[in-house]
Amino acid sequence: MALGAMSWLVLVAALGIVLAAVLVPRVAGATPMTVLTGSMTPAYPAGTLVVVRPLPEEEIGVGTVITFQLRSGDPTMVTHRVVGVGYDGAGERVFTTQGDSNESADAASVRGVQVRGEVWYAVPWLGRLNILFSADQHELMTRIAAGGCFAYALGVAVRGWRRRSRPRRRALAGAVA
Repeated sequence: MALGAMSWLVLVAALGIVLAAVLVPRVAGATPMTVLTGSMTPAYPAGTLVVVRPLPEEEIGVGTVITFQLRSGDPTMVTHRVVGVGYDGAGERVFTTQGDSNESADAASVRGVQVRGEVWYAVPWLGRLNILFSADQHELMTRIAAGGCFAYALGVAVRGWRRRSRPRRRALAGAVA
């Protein structure tokens, strides 16, 4: 009984992790990313997995937590809160950002082309696992977890089928004798 409950608990936890970190972001067109610094503490401490979904530039306002490139074309990303919205000399909309635990706003304004999206949801601690493995290892682990879930489900189905067919066999054997 305890082993069965523990196996269900592990299965539900694994499915929750796979759903939160892989499946939901892929289906929704979002991207899972890991917070590496404490600049957004306490909302998103280092090691938090944040899922970032695209957001039209017009919908970004003060208070929105966005993930953006430091420089257009640079793969380095930062997740900070928008603390101001304005326009530059060319009339382009720009955002002033600041980490929640930082004392001052970021020095450079963020242009719309740098923004990758808003933080949709976050899962504490899961980002720590994310940084331990490469993209290929993530894919392999996802396939192994999915295969394990399917194997477990198949085993449960087979056991259920066998248990249901045993009483019929006994009833048939008793009727023949």
